[in-house]
Amino acid sequence: MAPDQLYCVIPAGGSGTRLWPLSRASHPKFLHALTGTPASLLQATVARLGELGSADTTFVVTGAAHAAAVARQLPELPDANLLIEPSPRDSCAAIGLAAAIIARRDPGGVMGSFHADQLVRDDAAFTATIRAAVAGAHQGLLMTIGITPTHAETGYGYLRCGDPADGSPVRPVAEFKEKPSAQVAEQYVESGRYLWNAGMFVWRVDAFLNELKRQQPDLYRGLTEVADVWDTPHRDAVLGEIWPELPKISIDYAVMEGAAEAGLVATVPGDFGWTDVGDFDTLGRVLADADQDGVHGENNLVIAEPKDAPILLRDSSRMIVVAQSGRLVATLGIHDVVVVDTPDALLVCARGRAQDLKSVVDELKHRGETKYL
Repeated sequence: MAPDQLYCVIPAGGSGTRLWPLSRASHPKFLHALTGTPASLLQATVARLGELGSADTTFVVTGAAHAAAVARQLPELPDANLLIEPSPRDSCAAIGLAAAIIARRDPGGVMGSFHADQLVRDDAAFTATIRAAVAGAHQGLLMTIGITPTHAETGYGYLRCGDPADGSPVRPVAEFKEKPSAQVAEQYVESGRYLWNAGMFVWRVDAFLNELKRQQPDLYRGLTEVADVWDTPHRDAVLGEIWPELPKISIDYAVMEGAAEAGLVATVPGDFGWTDVGDFDTLGRVLADADQDGVHGENNLVIAEPKDAPILLRDSSRMIVVAQSGRLVATLGIHDVVVVDTPDALLVCARGRAQDLKSVVDELKHRGETKYL
């Protein structure tokens, strides 16, 4: 493998509760075309990584329920590179499994982990940023991509960074910060020392696994046992025994926060039009800013399947309308509202409350209405 190429790992999981009822457990947001093009978020992610790797060096980690849909969307992905989790065990198990499997094939290889459900508008700038991170990874650092903030966002975590050395773009990461209040977010942005945490990582697999072993020995032990038999007939039996017992923990909590305290984490600031498509309000802003075809007059965003679905927006502005039922959707005299019409569920939500949509999903779970999830 060329020095600036890497193994590209794409964790593709979660149900995207803040995009319900468009995103469901059976068909989560990364399988939807929310890019302003016919490509799904997953397909756009794979295409974006094409300059950094190849189909042979790309891995997708997903659940059994989504494996067939992922394979259909990515026919060029080798079967051996579709890593299927028996059940969700959070991001550290998913990413760690890929790292352990890659280490068996290329112990000194460099891998990057990139979520399947994020948008990037400047692919060339993205590629340049990742290549700079690969250089840091070759030094043994656990690299993360920090996004240069454009505003005081309360929906993202932050990275507290030190100063770069010798003109290098690589900056040490001193601390991972949880999602802040609006006031604290303002302070972060004004200081110039904080970047958004995009959840993208680049490292040598041996460096990551050594740190996983130090901080999470039980998780390390289980993942390496699974990786040892991955390409053998014993895979299913070992997975069935070990996987359900693995600690369920995110990669930040499991490894990155402790590694930052030990001075092992660094970042490369990125400015490539990144967005975590976490809710409908964010989706509306991103596609409107990009001047996509679905943007109608008065900054109304329409996502319709089929494209000619009947929609009438009268004296309405800054609307987000997702039409999938085939019924006519009409609005009159309303503003800043999300309307999602699917065959079995209708959502009407103020755009300003879009981040709170998870509470609706939680209530449906509490009521036992799982057929709608």
